[in-house]
Amino acid sequence: MRDQVQEVLNKLRPFLLRDGGDVELIDVDENGIVLLRLMGACGNCPSSTITLKAGIERALMAEVPGVTEIEQVF
Repeated sequence: MRDQVQEVLNKLRPFLLRDGGDVELIDVDENGIVLLRLMGACGNCPSSTITLKAGIERALMAEVPGVTEIEQVF
């Protein structure tokens, strides 16, 4: 599952980089919870929660079977 999550993040990365940010995959646990760290401009952006939940989480849950939740790590 970790490789599948990384593939989806790689597809999303250009959009984050365009805005001066990036995302780092920290872990995927046995319950399907994905731990991510938003970096650069995305790390302290007021819209980072929306980016994480509405963008990244939606894409991961749609494309990777077994993903149940996304949590941000600081």
